Amino acid sequence: MEDKKLQGSVETQLNNGIATITFYHPSHNSLPGKLLAKLAEAITAAGTNDEAKVIVLKSAGERTFCAGASFDELSSIRNVEEGYRFFMGFANVINACRKCPKFIIGRVQGKAVGGGVGVASAVDYCYATKFSATKLSELAIGIGPFVVGPAVERKIGVSAMSQMAINATEWYSAEWSKQQGLYAEVFENAAAMDEGIQTLANKLVKSNPEAMRLLKEAFWQNASHWDELLSERAAMSGKLVLSDFTINAIAAFKNRT
Repeated sequence: MEDKKLQGSVETQLNNGIATITFYHPSHNSLPGKLLAKLAEAITAAGTNDEAKVIVLKSAGERTFCAGASFDELSSIRNVEEGYRFFMGFANVINACRKCPKFIIGRVQGKAVGGGVGVASAVDYCYATKFSATKLSELAIGIGPFVVGPAVERKIGVSAMSQMAINATEWYSAEWSKQQGLYAEVFENAAAMDEGIQTLANKLVKSNPEAMRLLKEAFWQNASHWDELLSERAAMSGKLVLSDFTINAIAAFKNRT
């Protein structure tokens, strides 16, 4: 239990054909490298489990879905290789979602920042509460949403994604995010959202698995090059994180918290 509190966790529960993957980290559900690796592995495993017909991806806690990259880990990166490996963690989660043959329902109960917006964009159908504002904060610390950008752009379009990327300190409301297509529906509270998720998941469990697999494949047909694309983007971010601007910006942010 103590290790979970300090290091975070990724857990999968299977119930009546629904595989629920829950990630947790004590620092606002941020995602350090080890947690990203576990999350990608859990998504891939659920996708190959014949007993799982549909996947629900969620985080623990009430008001923060995912704070994105771990600032502690970002500040510990010392060379280009380490930077590349860290950002490939997000790339691997996004590609795991893309390649998974099962539909993934996202459950966003609160704010999503940076990589958290990327995760919400990579699922196939995303529910949220009215507390689920979004922000692409990467440019504010001198990087840019390069790795998550393709997933966000695919979901909400170049115009909306560029607004978020350029105005990197601005929160965008859950309703705005719904209007852009990130969220399918926004609920008053988590209980109502969970009821909606359960209803949809139960319908999908009874649907034709092969039809769903082919439909998902069709939805993602223009992203077959993302293994290479996200690797290139991870290399870009891995270099930028070593810049003096980013090192100073991360240090200033950590001093404020």
